[in-house]
Amino acid sequence: MDTTPTQSAVPPLTSGLTLCDDGLVRPTWASHDELLRSYYDTEWGIPVRDERGVFERLSLEAFQSGLSWATILRKRPAFRDAFSGFDPEVVAGFGDEDVDRLLSNAAIVRNRAKILATIANARATLRLRETGNVAGGLAGLVWSYRPARTPEPRCAADVPARSAESTALAKDLKLRGFRFVGPTTCFALMEAIGIVDTHLLGSYRRGSSGVWS
Repeated sequence: MDTTPTQSAVPPLTSGLTLCDDGLVRPTWASHDELLRSYYDTEWGIPVRDERGVFERLSLEAFQSGLSWATILRKRPAFRDAFSGFDPEVVAGFGDEDVDRLLSNAAIVRNRAKILATIANARATLRLRETGNVAGGLAGLVWSYRPARTPEPRCAADVPARSAESTALAKDLKLRGFRFVGPTTCFALMEAIGIVDTHLLGSYRRGSSGVWS
């Protein structure tokens, strides 16, 4: 049986949407590159609620700052290998030799500040877990900033770069020792793990996370 998603008659598309060759409407950024399309179809906006998954996404969003997401996706397997699958317990134990190893690894983004931030964030993640004053640790903290409503962008220009909640989350994370967690990075994280739904109205994946109906 053919289980390929289908989309009914498509109205005129707004800016930022593209009717793809498989008959599905996607945002233009996910319509051409196969890696980005697969990421959009299978990962972006799907809820991630486990500690390691949220830590990985937070780390990759920080590395993405100033770069394209396609670059990070292409390097993601190397990142996972270099950072021990983004296991916070392992990364928290990285020392100077590990930093040197990462800086010499051409398969990842060799940015010292971002590498040190990832290690610091792993340690902050463990502190969150150990203190027990935040239910669910890192994942619970991030998800606690879910807004009462999600954006409903009709075109690419309607998608916000930050929100009151992402600004508050960034402030909270920084107070807890996290780095490279500005409001824009936090909003991108919230989009990626399903806390907010910024799929454009008209995209076949709008509302697909199950978080927002």
